[in-house]
Amino acid sequence: MSPAAWTAGRAQDHLLSLELFGMRFGLDRMQALTAALGRPQDRFSSIHVVGTNGKSSTVRMTAAILAAHGVRTGAYLSPHLTSFVERIHIDGADLGAAAFGAAVQRAAAAAEQIDRTRAADDGVTQFECLTAAAYDELARAGVEVAVVEAGLGGRYDATNVLGSRIVVLTNVGLEHTRWLGTTVTDIACEKLAVLHDDATLVVAEGLHPDAMREARAAARRHSARIVHAEPAWTGELAARGAFQRRNFALARAAAAAHLGVLDEDRVRRVAATVQVPGRFEVIARDPLTIVDGAHNQPGIAAAVASLPAGVDTVGVVSILDDKDARGMLELLLGRCRALVLTSNPNPRAMAPAALEALARELGTPVSRLRVESDPRRALELARGLAGPRGAVLATGSIYLVAELLTQPGRPRAMSTL
Repeated sequence: MSPAAWTAGRAQDHLLSLELFGMRFGLDRMQALTAALGRPQDRFSSIHVVGTNGKSSTVRMTAAILAAHGVRTGAYLSPHLTSFVERIHIDGADLGAAAFGAAVQRAAAAAEQIDRTRAADDGVTQFECLTAAAYDELARAGVEVAVVEAGLGGRYDATNVLGSRIVVLTNVGLEHTRWLGTTVTDIACEKLAVLHDDATLVVAEGLHPDAMREARAAARRHSARIVHAEPAWTGELAARGAFQRRNFALARAAAAAHLGVLDEDRVRRVAATVQVPGRFEVIARDPLTIVDGAHNQPGIAAAVASLPAGVDTVGVVSILDDKDARGMLELLLGRCRALVLTSNPNPRAMAPAALEALARELGTPVSRLRVESDPRRALELARGLAGPRGAVLATGSIYLVAELLTQPGRPRAMSTL
């Protein structure tokens, strides 16, 4: 008798149970897992997107341009905002609940086989199970090309069982130094380890010089072609934030690397319609209220640079304990009249009082700071401080944004990536 089909809820429960085992690098589990599923990643072409910031936006935009040209396109993104289902797209739409449940069920069955042969502390992880489920479903759906966002780094990231002919490097900054290295060169090397022989490497304008040097060296080692994206898209763009113009230019270059020639009318239509949830997303007016998932200094710098000039702004801030909270607060304090310091559901969220102490160390007067541990109450407090003609920017962590976008009382499926 066949086991009952998993619902999307059952699949999410299973994935959340795997979070307890944490994150572990290495590709041997993933290679075994995809082998048990028949190596689905070999049944479609892929564009692998790596970098520090802008990956999700670039993936969404690239996939949308390809789909507009009649290509059956899949996308795999991380992290999600409210549900794991958001991570797998086919032709621009989230995977259906039934298909998602079935995909995770298949991957979980394969993982159970793999885990029998491994040590108790070396089983398939949450991200590996979800990535394998995504590849399996994308192959079954008959996508011609999948645009895949790397989770963390590149070399040992679970996504790196692809044989991608196109790799996209968005940018490189100092983040996850515990795992990826302490210099831009080190981190770029880890991200560019996904590059294969004779591939095409698409790089964004304004790449850090050390990262660009590593990109050229990696391209030489692999006889790869380097394509430089235009500095910024200059036409109409639905995605908000000045930084999205750079991301769209990069996505356009990636799509052109796959297709060869683009229909510019179709590109313009995509630019005018594609949205990126959680990235400089306006969720209310009077006052203008924006949520942005920036979680490091370059991301915060891009967010504050995109705020409307001359508008009195109040920030709502939550930051995880492995981030450069001091640097992020300094950027926000340079632009925001006041900050409301809060928390988020992630166990690694810094205590609001700790954020306040950091802000005070930067010389911030107490009159510019408020502490409210509940994110929703923090947002309402900030809206009151800003007034109807002001603006509010909630930022510092994707987990804060996810909490604010989730309907009250509805559980959010959290994850490690």
